[in-house]
Amino acid sequence: MTNDEEQGSIAPDALVSRLSLIEERPLAERADAYGRLHDELNRVLEGSDNEGSAR
Repeated sequence: MTNDEEQGSIAPDALVSRLSLIEERPLAERADAYGRLHDELNRVLEGSDNEGSAR
């Protein structure tokens, strides 16, 4: 996890880069990679929701 993710955000350039890397993988590996990315993004979004409600 990067520092941006720990702070509740993912830099758009980093996301585009990761998506490009996933697209380069063999088709059989992409679903798992997209699933892991989905889980990370979900955690970041949930974390930002929790930070907003704490204010």
